[in-house]
Amino acid sequence: MSVTDRTIVLAGATSDSGLALARALVEAGARVVATGRSADRLESLRAVGAEVEVADATSLASMTDLAARLGAVDAVIPLVGGWRGGGGLAGQSDADFAALLPALDAVRATSRAFDSALRASEAGRFVIVSSTAVGRPLAGGANYAAVKAASEAWTRAVAQGFAKAARDAAEPLRAASVVFRAKALDPASLVPRVLALWDADATDLNDQIITLD
Repeated sequence: MSVTDRTIVLAGATSDSGLALARALVEAGARVVATGRSADRLESLRAVGAEVEVADATSLASMTDLAARLGAVDAVIPLVGGWRGGGGLAGQSDADFAALLPALDAVRATSRAFDSALRASEAGRFVIVSSTAVGRPLAGGANYAAVKAASEAWTRAVAQGFAKAARDAAEPLRAASVVFRAKALDPASLVPRVLALWDADATDLNDQIITLD
């Protein structure tokens, strides 16, 4: 298997990482559908060969509509993120927590909207980018680590759902849900890991937590 000819959705892809990932996937022969809420910010993704959709990755309704229009999809990677923190535990404000929650909302919305499409693919992949902060949370980043931990828990639940659906249907497992952890996200470490998602069988890949270099 390879990434060539796969349809891959990058949800909330207007970051530097989203652009680097879209470029690499297109160059590898994939069909990339990149979403964002700003048509202007999506233009750089269109320029590297991605199809672009003005859509809200944190909205189940928006992602469900997109899933219905796209049909067959082989991978979904929500890229909504950001960091706010500092000030110790006392500095973990409700405003900062609320600003971080869209990352979890995107994981929930995209996984639910594309669940059936990923299970129907011969090699479906659902991937999130988390943080090593989950393994060693600090007081000054408690809000951030909590949201990332919740996102990981949800993604692992997606993995269990993929496995259960395959068992119930008496079919081989074809879909995998994966967590990438990074201390500081570097597109140079993310891109090759995404390109390699189809080098491993879903049975070996599902429910894995992989630390990026």
